[in-house]
Amino acid sequence: MAPLGPFGPAPRIAAGVSGGPHSLALALLAAGWARARGGDLLALIAEHGLRPESGAEAAHVAGLLASRGIAARVLRLGLAPGARMQERARAARLRALAAAAAAEGRPWLLLGHHRGDQAETLLFRALRGSGPEGLAAMAPARPFGPVLLLRPLLGVPPAALEAVVEAAGLAPVRDPSNADRRFARIRLRQTLDDPGGQGPRTAALAGAAEAFARRRALREAALARRLAAAAEIRPEGFAWIGPAALGRDELAVAGLAALIRLIGGAGFAPPRERVAALLAAGGGTLGGAWLRPASGGRWLLARDPGMLGRPVEARQGAVWDGRFRLTGAGRAGWTVGALGMEARRLRAASDLPGAVLAALPAIREGNGALAVVPALLYPDPQACADFAMVLESGGAGGALAGWPFNARQPDLSRVQGWAAGPTGTETMTT
Repeated sequence: MAPLGPFGPAPRIAAGVSGGPHSLALALLAAGWARARGGDLLALIAEHGLRPESGAEAAHVAGLLASRGIAARVLRLGLAPGARMQERARAARLRALAAAAAAEGRPWLLLGHHRGDQAETLLFRALRGSGPEGLAAMAPARPFGPVLLLRPLLGVPPAALEAVVEAAGLAPVRDPSNADRRFARIRLRQTLDDPGGQGPRTAALAGAAEAFARRRALREAALARRLAAAAEIRPEGFAWIGPAALGRDELAVAGLAALIRLIGGAGFAPPRERVAALLAAGGGTLGGAWLRPASGGRWLLARDPGMLGRPVEARQGAVWDGRFRLTGAGRAGWTVGALGMEARRLRAASDLPGAVLAALPAIREGNGALAVVPALLYPDPQACADFAMVLESGGAGGALAGWPFNARQPDLSRVQGWAAGPTGTETMTT
C-alpha cells in the first residue's frame, strides 16, 4: 500500500470481494492494514444474478468475512444473460463497487488483481494489437468516477494469496466461469499453464508490463507538464489553450487528445491522425469537442453543442453527458440536461462563452421547467445545494487524472466548496 498513498490517519477503504481466494486474501490483508492505522475496511460483494446459486454464495461470502470481523455489503446487480456477458458483468460490477464505496465515504476502492492477472492482461492486449500504453496492462492506481482504484497485489503471485486464505482457515468460493474456455482470457490462462503465477513465462510477461508501465509514467509526467503550461481546464466543462505553449509535436497531439477526451465526454481518445489534423488546422470538431480561435491568441475547447447527451434523472451519483456527476442529493422525478436555449436569458449573469453556457448542466422539474443551474448559482446558492455537480476527469486518464480544475468563481464554495480528491489533489465542485 505504501507506494499508493498517502492515506492519512484512520483510512476508510473499500474492497471488491467475489469470494474467490484472491479477493478473500485481499480482504484479510487490507483489513489488517487499515486496522493497524485506526481505520477500517468495507468489503463489497457484487452479486450478478447470472447463476441460481449466486445469491446464496454472496450471503456465504458475507458470513465468512463477518467471522473475521470484516463488515460486508452485498450489491445485487441483476444482470441479464446474453452476448458479451463477461465484459458487461465486469463493467457493471466496477460501476456498482465505485458507487457503493463513494456512498459510504470511502474514496479508495481496492481490487484483488495479481501478477497472473497482469500477465494475462498484457498477453490479451498484445494479441489484440495494443500499443505501448495498452501493454502497460493494469495500473496500480487510477481514478474511476468518484473513487481511486487501487491494485496493491499486482506484483504478488496467486499462489501466495491462496496460502493467505488457507492459513486463515477459510474456504473460498470457486466460480465455474473461471474454467469456461468460451472466454478468451480463460484460454490464455490455460495456455500459460501457471496457476500459481510463479513460473518463468508469467514472471517475464509481468516484468514486461512493468517496463511498459514505467515508460507510460514518464510520458504521462511529460504530458502533464506540457498541459500545465498550455491549458486552463474550467469546472464548467471547457478549456482555454495557449497554442504556443501546447506546441505542434507528438506531445502536443497527445495533450490535445486528452483534452478532447475530457471535454467531449467520449470516454476514449480520438485517432491520433485526426487529432494531428485538428491541431494543424487550429479549429474544428472532433470527439464531441469543438476547437476554435478565441480572444488574446487563445483557443477555446468546448463541448460540441450538436452532440450533447440526453437528460437523465437528477439522482445522486448520476452522470450526465459523460462528463458531469451529480454529487448532491438530487431529487426524484427531476432531470439534468443541457441549459440550451434558456442560456440566452441568463447570459447577463455570466461571462462564459455562449457555447459553454448552453452546454452547462441544468436541473429541470418534472414538468420541464428550469429550476437550477449549479454552475451559475441560479437561482441562488441554497437552491443549488442539493444539485452540486463535478466535472469528471477520470475518463480522460493519464495526465488529467486528478487534475486540479481552475476556478474563477470563489463563491461557488458556498454550494459545496473545494473537495479533496482521493489523490490529495483539489477538484472544484461547480
